[in-house]
Amino acid sequence: MNGQALKIVPIDNRASMRAFINLPWSIYADDPAWIAPLRLERRLHFSRFNPFFKHAEWQAWLAYRNGAPVGRISAQINRLHQQQYGPDTGQFGLIEAIEDTDVFAVLTTTAEQWLRERNVTHVTGPFNLSINQESGVLVDGFSTPPVFMMPHSRPWYGAMLEQQAYTPAQDLLAYWIQPDFTPSRTMDAIMKRFRNRVRVRPIQRKNFARELETMRDIFNDAWSQNWGFIPFTAEEFTEMGNSLRLIVSDGLIQIAEVEGVPTAFMVTLPNLNEVLRDLNGSLLPTGWLKLFRYVRQKRFKTARVALMGVRKAYQNTPAGLAQAFMLIDESRKVMISEGIEGVELSWILESNTPMRNILNNIGSDLYKRYRVYEKTLQVT
Repeated sequence: MNGQALKIVPIDNRASMRAFINLPWSIYADDPAWIAPLRLERRLHFSRFNPFFKHAEWQAWLAYRNGAPVGRISAQINRLHQQQYGPDTGQFGLIEAIEDTDVFAVLTTTAEQWLRERNVTHVTGPFNLSINQESGVLVDGFSTPPVFMMPHSRPWYGAMLEQQAYTPAQDLLAYWIQPDFTPSRTMDAIMKRFRNRVRVRPIQRKNFARELETMRDIFNDAWSQNWGFIPFTAEEFTEMGNSLRLIVSDGLIQIAEVEGVPTAFMVTLPNLNEVLRDLNGSLLPTGWLKLFRYVRQKRFKTARVALMGVRKAYQNTPAGLAQAFMLIDESRKVMISEGIEGVELSWILESNTPMRNILNNIGSDLYKRYRVYEKTLQVT
């Protein structure tokens, strides 16, 4: 705690946005596990070109002490979230700060006041900027670097939020496994039983737009009963798919069909953080070339299973289990052929017992834990 005065500044121009984006470089200066994001990607993420802002509004702030930035936060209202969970719901996110109670207090109080002025009384977060993007603060697993499109945090974030009366709402889990694992007897038996009914195939790149819409429809159906679910819009899913299509080979996107009807899918992303960790947030002067070569030559040793879903009609059934196992089996074979030696499966709701049972069955290890917090605001 520091008695020196704090100043909170809204992000409302290019200069303040630049400072907002740059803050993590000072927060993580002595953290060898942190990987700098690309500044260009961050600028696009916070720009009007992000389809998230078609159904959401937000505001961000920086906290300063003696002219130096020491913390940041955002507050956002997602109309799709309000349609699902009520008009009194809002989120905070993008929180980064030094280990200082006063800094966390001024950041959270400012975000809460902005939300309260918009009739929000129930706050969850952090989300960067929604649950379909980076979610939660890391509370266990600080010694290893994050994989692509997963957050990293300083160890004090969770405790500091709890000091501001935030309570745990849900834990998000990350598992690790080597793709050359030996399938269990259960996995082999289930796959053999349904081999004649379930077909697993790679994405058809010539029909990329149609395949994306198929996967979006499956995802929105499969996840619709999960905690915190917000549907992907067509524009959001297309934007994500188009941004990743150049780095993901066809075999790392697998679709399961039952009697010719798509019913499940799984997307594995090469871990771009392997190369990003050496770029320090910039593609210039030669970072773009290194990234291009890494992708073209398939030099990645690690990956992340980022999306997976089985339609509700098959969930908690032997046929649904078979689809999950067969997607995993086909994807792991592709990973082995591309030289991938380790893969993160993330994130998984702690409350998602069926999926956790599948991951335990294939021998994966729980190695990181992220936490989403919530708070009820007092009406003034």
